[in-house]
Amino acid sequence: MGNLKNLLWIVMAGLAVASCGKSGSESTMPEAAGLEHVEMRGELAERINRNFDRMESDLYRPAAVYWSEEESGGWPADKEGRTMLALVMDARASGRTPVYLKELVGMLPSHLNERGYMGSVHDFVDEQQLSGHGWLLRALCEYYEWTGDKSVMETAGGIADSLFLPIASVVEKYPISPDSRRRDVGDMSGSAQNVISGWRLSSDVGCVFIGMDGLIHYYSHNPKPELKALIDSLIDLFMKIDLIGIKAQTHATLTSLRGIIRYAKATGDYSLIPEVEKRWDLYRKYGMTENYENYNWFCRYDTWTEPCAIIDSYIVAMQLWQLTRRPEYLEDAERIYYNGICVTQRANGGFGCDKPVGHVYEDLSVHCDEAHWCCTMRGGEGLGRVAEYSYFVKGDTIFVPSYHDSRLTLDDVVIDQKSDYPFGNRVVLELSGGSGATLALSAPGYMNIECISVNGKSISPNTSNGFVTVEGLNDGDRVELNYSFKAEKREVPGRVEPKKYKMVYGPLVLG
Repeated sequence: MGNLKNLLWIVMAGLAVASCGKSGSESTMPEAAGLEHVEMRGELAERINRNFDRMESDLYRPAAVYWSEEESGGWPADKEGRTMLALVMDARASGRTPVYLKELVGMLPSHLNERGYMGSVHDFVDEQQLSGHGWLLRALCEYYEWTGDKSVMETAGGIADSLFLPIASVVEKYPISPDSRRRDVGDMSGSAQNVISGWRLSSDVGCVFIGMDGLIHYYSHNPKPELKALIDSLIDLFMKIDLIGIKAQTHATLTSLRGIIRYAKATGDYSLIPEVEKRWDLYRKYGMTENYENYNWFCRYDTWTEPCAIIDSYIVAMQLWQLTRRPEYLEDAERIYYNGICVTQRANGGFGCDKPVGHVYEDLSVHCDEAHWCCTMRGGEGLGRVAEYSYFVKGDTIFVPSYHDSRLTLDDVVIDQKSDYPFGNRVVLELSGGSGATLALSAPGYMNIECISVNGKSISPNTSNGFVTVEGLNDGDRVELNYSFKAEKREVPGRVEPKKYKMVYGPLVLG
């Protein structure tokens, strides 16, 4: 298992940037094993492939992806970026070769304006334009990380320099007062609103920070001082916002938190992670529904849910677990996946919006069968991240934070996992190769561990931080985890009057 340390070094080196003074936090956290080492099978593989099929249907073929600014509804680069990002992640998670992705990327330069980005050149700052280019920057960075194509980073650099850097002088003028916002406006796709202090605002309140997330991803590859200064000012601005008072869009908020976590990893400065945790707690109280979907805006309880936000909430929860090892974050992620991501994926592989269960609506029902202009595309990254986060590595220990039929192939060990979680009572992992391997198996607080056996012999494993650890495993060993759940009736705390309850079974919300 010594070679696992070499793998961990390769994974971390691929994520690092040329910066000095890394804090100790990065060296103590497990790293995802990497999609190139994971083969998904079973239900998750089916979900990924259905989304991939949908992403290669007529709606997302090259002739249909590049919209005029009018066709985009005032969101230049949004559909283009989300489509490319989804195709990259679906391809990496499934092992399939995307049919149209290379053509889509090749067409991009011909759709840029004279300044090197998409849409109009304004005499004000359009936060929707920044938001759309956030997705485009994310897509170009993920494409580069996957293919090594340096030409896309030249395009990304043009966007960063020509669209983002010029806003540095007006960041502090971005309106954060609730009085600057139009109340209770906006539809599922969002729309441009009033112009204040040189900023054209959006009904997707705070979507400028979706742009920030893309800029941070680009910065992780090109850490120029002027980009860092701009990112620092945007993060400072975000930290000043009263998310409840301004009724920020939960998707924009969660994307911001993802970006800040990425920035911490890129710079080695983890001082803002406690602030991320505070805002995560705020989201759980005022932005998350009782079935772990989301309210589209904080405290606007009669709107709808949005898989874009649900997916970002899953990613934030998993990354907070990675950074802190606090088991409650992992439990959040499991519940979000089964009750949020899985529920909002439709039979055609796309994703749609529901009515939010909690304050106003008591029953789960469909609000929009498929939000093909945004959520279906975000599904590609969401399902891809679930696959990516199915195994983590730290030293000689392989973490299994969630259970899915799959195969993990590292340099000296292969693990085949067969699972009926969370609908049955057994998880089986079989090892090929390896010498002295250690498995850390997820044991959330809602799981009753009935028995863990190695080659049919029951053992008493160590339990810590939501995991049971099985040590000294070798070639041919078979680990079996038998578990059970108990149906529980839980009061919905302080959310509705009169008192209401929900029934849960393990990670599943039954009603």
